[in-house]
Amino acid sequence: MTAPLSDRVVLVTGGGRGIGRSHCLTLAALGAAVVVNDPGVSRDGSGGQAAPAAAVVTEIEAAGGRAIAHTGSVSSWTDVEDMIAAAVDTFGKLTGVVNNAGILRDAMVANATEEDWDAVIAVHLKGTFAVTKHACAYWRAQSKAGRQIDAHIVNTTSGAGLWGNVGQCAYGAAKAATVNLTLVTALEARRYGVAVNAISPLAVTRISEDFFSADQTTSTSLDPARSSPVVAWLQSAQSSWLSGQILRINGAQLSRVTGFTEAATSYHASDGIALQYNEIGDAVSWLYDTAPRGLAGPLPRG
Repeated sequence: MTAPLSDRVVLVTGGGRGIGRSHCLTLAALGAAVVVNDPGVSRDGSGGQAAPAAAVVTEIEAAGGRAIAHTGSVSSWTDVEDMIAAAVDTFGKLTGVVNNAGILRDAMVANATEEDWDAVIAVHLKGTFAVTKHACAYWRAQSKAGRQIDAHIVNTTSGAGLWGNVGQCAYGAAKAATVNLTLVTALEARRYGVAVNAISPLAVTRISEDFFSADQTTSTSLDPARSSPVVAWLQSAQSSWLSGQILRINGAQLSRVTGFTEAATSYHASDGIALQYNEIGDAVSWLYDTAPRGLAGPLPRG
């Protein structure tokens, strides 16, 4: 029986440990060739070593799979170009990327430093953009050359990006921006055969372990591998119809995240022309169900 992803070549960033490692192993087990990218940095992005990426490649090859290691940084434009080239040079093509690389430098807004902010944004947001940009440039060129493209991008967001979290201004901002980047790329890249989605995995990793209790850190429901089958499916031809979406994985539960939505009703200016300063307070109170008694009821959105 042919493995379902045997025609796939997927670049996974941050693939040496945690969730990224699980993604690489699952993709390879289902037949995909994998580029395991990981510079082997510490939790805060310092240092670096080749061992994590190399170990995952060894594990994949020992199981009969195909993989190569890449230790470049997603925050480096030239390193990302080389990742794409390495995939094509080694396996003949690239069909997908999983933007998973991340570091963490938590701080309250009033205590955050410019250095820490820049470091987190560079990996989570610039890194996701850099890989996305270079992969899309490759696929667009292939499409213009007359080749049929069925490619997939899976970005990684988090609860901190979707709903906020105390002490994670940089991380949360980057993860929220990643959602918007997902939506924009989905709109632009669909025309040349690229589906773009994001996942929000709830899992215990070296980045997230401080946010869970001792009991939770040993819970199988928070195993990093829980989200990997979803990622693998999002790299398959079966998922090509789905784009611009966010999927939340919490243990055995898969949910759709709908993002920003506008309420079904709205307050209209009392004169029907323009909102006046002296009515804004009552209008906003009404919108949030704290309106004074007697304020006019909801008016349909025009």
